[in-house]
Amino acid sequence: MADLITSPSNPRLKLVRRLQSRRQRERLGLFVCEGEDFLEAGKAAGAEPVDVLVAGETVESQLLTEVSTLAHPPRVVAVFRRADLPRFDRSTAPPAGLALWRVSDPGNVGALVRAADGLGPAFVALSAGCADPTGPKALRASMGAIFRVPLGRFDEAPGRRIALVAHGGPPLHELDLSRSTTYVLGAEREGLPDDVVAGCVQAASIPLAPGSESLNVALAGAIALYELKRRSKA
Repeated sequence: MADLITSPSNPRLKLVRRLQSRRQRERLGLFVCEGEDFLEAGKAAGAEPVDVLVAGETVESQLLTEVSTLAHPPRVVAVFRRADLPRFDRSTAPPAGLALWRVSDPGNVGALVRAADGLGPAFVALSAGCADPTGPKALRASMGAIFRVPLGRFDEAPGRRIALVAHGGPPLHELDLSRSTTYVLGAEREGLPDDVVAGCVQAASIPLAPGSESLNVALAGAIALYELKRRSKA
């Protein structure tokens, strides 16, 4: 117990607090995961934590509660390197993926990473203006998938690009999906700008019930990946 952290000004706790800022995460190349499940997911994927804080063992429980972003603080907080997350390039990318255009809601970004994990193998490519996938809300929505899904930049996404638009495109189930495919999705309110749609080989829509305006972007991405997976098993 001699090494138990008892001061809120301890450098290890100060680092956890700093990493709540996207700017600091990008500058330091680190991010924080809260919970034993995240720690195990990272280690299972080969990512070794930079630091691990355990309530009652390495740090006083109340101090860990104070740096947590959760309503119910976890027993474990771990710091990982962003560089240890899987990345793709054109030669190693899976044959399917999602390219996100200014999807700024972190919950949606995390849910799309989770969909790419569960319905993949698939990658996720992010444009400028997207939420940070290593932010607290995105991490919680990804449920550990952040350690298994290759990430990259929007302009790096390989394969044939298909823009998913709310209305006006041919039904998704009628498309030829026999080749490497990247679905391009935009933020829910703004959607995809005309120039991004024009840069895709085709646009497609998911048929909706009469009177329905649109789907949540994370749900649309999951349905699109499922359609690819369904075809591959047919």
